[in-house]
Amino acid sequence: MANMTIGEVARRAGLQASAIRYYEKIGLLPKTQRIGGQRRYETGVLNYLEVIDVAKRAGFRMDEIRHLFHGFGKGIPAFHRWQLLAQRKITEMDDLIARAKKMKRLLKKADHCKCLDLEDCGKAFLARSKRSDE
Repeated sequence: MANMTIGEVARRAGLQASAIRYYEKIGLLPKTQRIGGQRRYETGVLNYLEVIDVAKRAGFRMDEIRHLFHGFGKGIPAFHRWQLLAQRKITEMDDLIARAKKMKRLLKKADHCKCLDLEDCGKAFLARSKRSDE
């Protein structure tokens, strides 16, 4: 029975009502019935909102979350969906970590810079990069 207002769902989920409307608009939440023009939700909507929250905290974008919900055939169990998407996300995160480590090394080099002008910095960086290429 659909008995919760959007405000109650928002409070219980720790969200703004606009977020719930957005999730409904982009298809993450099923369309709900309206009573007197107001959306009314069943308590199960809180489970969907929790899945969305977990996916967001794990770094999934909205299009990836939509794929989690709707990008698989009806018979594909949830654990299989999570596994496939998690494997992709882990690869993406490994690449991001590698880039972040390179950025950190560059920043440490810049932190030790003693150049008086940026042209000298450029020369120093070029010299270092040529040495590391060899």
